[in-house]
Amino acid sequence: MALVNCSECGKEISDRALMCPNCGFTKADRLFAYEYRSKRELFGLPLVHIVYGLGLNPVTGRLRVAKGIIAIGNIAIGGLAVGGLSFGVVSVGGLALGLASLGGLAIGLLLAVGGMAVGLIAIGGGAYGYYALGGGAWGTHALGGNIQDPEAVEFFKRYLGSWVEQLDRMPKR
Repeated sequence: MALVNCSECGKEISDRALMCPNCGFTKADRLFAYEYRSKRELFGLPLVHIVYGLGLNPVTGRLRVAKGIIAIGNIAIGGLAVGGLSFGVVSVGGLALGLASLGGLAIGLLLAVGGMAVGLIAIGGGAYGYYALGGGAWGTHALGGNIQDPEAVEFFKRYLGSWVEQLDRMPKR
C-alpha cells in the first residue's frame, strides 16, 4: 500500500482508499459526475451552469443543483432550465415548473405542455387550464376527448391552425 496525493485537494491518501477523508472526493466522482460553470455572469448567476452525474455532492452531502441563466442538470433552476426537476422562466424536464413548461408533468403560469399539463393554456394527455387541450381536458374552455367547448375550438384553431381542424372533425359526444 502506497500514499498518493488526492487529485482534488492534494492531501496524501492511501492508493486503496475509496474516498479522500479530507475532501470526500471519490474516483467515481470523476467518472460519473461533471460540472461546468461559465465565468460570465448575468444578474449574479453564471450564464451557463451544467451539473451532470451523481445526485449528492460528496463534500457537503447536499444535492447538486444547476443554477444559472441556462441551467442543465438533474435539478435545474434558471431562466432556461432543463432537467429531471426544473424550475425556470422556460422549463423543460420530467417535472417542469415555470412561466412556460414542457415535461412529463408540466406546470406553467402561462403555457404548459406535457403528459399532464396545468396552466393558463394547457396542452397534454391530461390538461387542466383556462384553455385546455388534451385527451382529457378540464377547465373553463376545454377541448378534448371528454368535452368540446366551441370557444376552445376557436382559440386553438387560431393558434394551432389545421391541427385543431382535424380534431374539430371528430364525432361530437
